[in-house]
Amino acid sequence: MNSTVFNRSFVCLVLVSLFLLLSCSDSSDTNSSSLELPDSSSASTKEVLNKIISSGKLIVLTTNQPTTYYMDRDGNATGPEHDMAVSFANHLDVEVEFQQHHSIGALLSALKTGQGHIAAAGTTITDKRKNEFDFGPTYQEISEYLVCHKDHSFVSTIDELKQFEIVVSAASSYVDLLHREYPGINWSIDTSNLTPDLLRKVENREIECTVSDSNIFDINRRYLPEISVKYILHKGSKLAWMVNKDNPELIDEINDWLKAYRKSGQYDQKIEKYYGHIEVFDYVDIHRFRRKIENTLPRYHDMFLKAAKKHDISPAILAAQSYQESHWNPRAKSPTGVRGMMMLTQPVAKSLGVKSRLDAESNIYAGAKFHAKMKKMFDDNVQEPDRTWLALAAYNVGRGHFRDAQSLARKLGKDPELWLDMKEVLPLLSKKKYYKDLKYGYARGNEPVQYLSLIHI
Repeated sequence: MNSTVFNRSFVCLVLVSLFLLLSCSDSSDTNSSSLELPDSSSASTKEVLNKIISSGKLIVLTTNQPTTYYMDRDGNATGPEHDMAVSFANHLDVEVEFQQHHSIGALLSALKTGQGHIAAAGTTITDKRKNEFDFGPTYQEISEYLVCHKDHSFVSTIDELKQFEIVVSAASSYVDLLHREYPGINWSIDTSNLTPDLLRKVENREIECTVSDSNIFDINRRYLPEISVKYILHKGSKLAWMVNKDNPELIDEINDWLKAYRKSGQYDQKIEKYYGHIEVFDYVDIHRFRRKIENTLPRYHDMFLKAAKKHDISPAILAAQSYQESHWNPRAKSPTGVRGMMMLTQPVAKSLGVKSRLDAESNIYAGAKFHAKMKKMFDDNVQEPDRTWLALAAYNVGRGHFRDAQSLARKLGKDPELWLDMKEVLPLLSKKKYYKDLKYGYARGNEPVQYLSLIHI
């Protein structure tokens, strides 16, 4: 493809994407532990720290969501709570085992009955919980928001809250908050969904409003652009790990670890990793984008052409993919640490021989190679353009999560090698009803669909 044709096709490609964007307004079910723990209702819990050390294993109860624990697109466990719990286990010189629970109620019940040593799930300290459990030191402060669809009006007084129908997750701290500080308003409990699921229901207008911690809202708003904070219900709420009563030795050990963790700078690094790059959502700025076509694209034009030709993929699609990944910024970095023009993870970059993800040319060539590798995931009978769209979705969400989606598609009677079907199935990866039984668990399944809508021609 010559240079002029490439420029015209690319500009057409992304402007169509822009118009598409602007015309559219998005029980515990884990493996049981092999380590027997004392039932807190029948045995002393004072020896828990000794049992952790003697057994060589720390069992952590958590939830599957972006602010706690999830699988990244390389299939590796990650998340703020995951990283801190791994650090604490290293401090104790033991292994760590995570058990995921799909509701706060199930998590608290599992902790109370001795199925785990600590609950690390972004739990808020409340008076009610303090009656049943002990808390480690505070590691983060958050606010609690009333979140509704962006089309709703903002709330300026408590009386105005009465006009909203609010749904909150069962056993969450929001139940205590609304009981304590907001008598007389209209709210109900959802026993099946965690807060990220309820935010998605707000986005889809399935419910009117919910309540969310500020950190949960901040991460999810990047993928749910139609949600909006309408009122700050409470400021200064504190997050901490939970343990059973009468565990002073374990609490002291958590205190010692957290002090060292903060002093070493590791805590600040994790906060930066997961929250430091959160962008306030804004609809695409056409003028800014046109300036990038004129001023930025020419620097990388030949790189896209050569890399695409080498790997037999469309240069226009490769360039559009890069724009959606990094806005053609060779130093771009995501909240989870993927870097560069094609936003490569460290394991992928290493496997492709990339020495520096910040080198634009090597990043583009590696991204093109990985794009082509994704296309080879599918049987020869998968035709274009489905092969390309499926490959792009796998590139974005990760092979493990994409394989989960294909497996789910088969169960639902959908074609796992047809993009029209997969674009319906992928968003289900963020719904607990579906992801709780999948190998890699929760994923932001709406993201690859939105990603493709911005690249698709």
